[in-house]
Amino acid sequence: MPKNLIAARDGFAKAHPERRFSVNGRDWGGIRIGDTGPALLLIPGTLGRADIFWQQMLALADKVRILALSYPSSGGIAEWADDIAALISREGLEGAVVLGSSLGGYLAQYLAATHAGLLGGLVAANTLPTVKGIDQLPPYSLDLMQTPIGDLRAGFTNGLSQWAVPDHPYCQLAELLLDEVKGRIPEPELRARLQALKVGPELPVQTLPRERRFTVESGDDHLIPPDWQQRVRGLLQPARAYRFQKASHFPYVTRPAEYTALLAEVLGLAHPGTTWPEGPEALL
Repeated sequence: MPKNLIAARDGFAKAHPERRFSVNGRDWGGIRIGDTGPALLLIPGTLGRADIFWQQMLALADKVRILALSYPSSGGIAEWADDIAALISREGLEGAVVLGSSLGGYLAQYLAATHAGLLGGLVAANTLPTVKGIDQLPPYSLDLMQTPIGDLRAGFTNGLSQWAVPDHPYCQLAELLLDEVKGRIPEPELRARLQALKVGPELPVQTLPRERRFTVESGDDHLIPPDWQQRVRGLLQPARAYRFQKASHFPYVTRPAEYTALLAEVLGLAHPGTTWPEGPEALL
């Protein structure tokens, strides 16, 4: 992990700024990088733009055709799945592996269930098995369209600030995410991301072949508890469940080399078991 995450991310963003993609009347952000090899679609969670995956994009750019996305300011899970399907066809990325994390993982599961013919694989990472009951949990229990944006941002800030102390192992991660909360994610986009889960549909039956389904989870994920992780695995019955013992809810930031390694395996760039870390995590 770089010593200064924000500087590393900003350097990548300057070299690879987001493009705008208009799909079905919605304005998506996206970064295209790489022009050869298998296709990979990356969908972030609530806190993160397309460039949150900069470390994986840099590592795979010479081997993989990548499209990383930032959410629009309107629509929800079902509409976004249709938009992404249209983008895949428009950009010539049929057969792409889609990796979504958190909110993006729920969207990726929905996309894979409803547009399986376009995809070559699903990686559901640090994500939910259902949205049932989420409207009872903060911040989703709030009126997400009317609550002052300062209050919504403060909810994230208060939690992340507990990590943003010098000796905390995720101090730099917290600073990176606080940068997103404080303005890199505009108000309409942040509200849309939260609302998408609050009112989202339940997941359809998964139709992507089981051997092309994968999951990612972290032992110290503070947002996705162990029973939810188990339910995701139960729903997807993945060909392989990648588990980080310690990586937080954002392993693509905190464990970038290992995250890239699992993507290499899923994409067929490395034989399974040859790039994932040795030691206790190799058994998971």
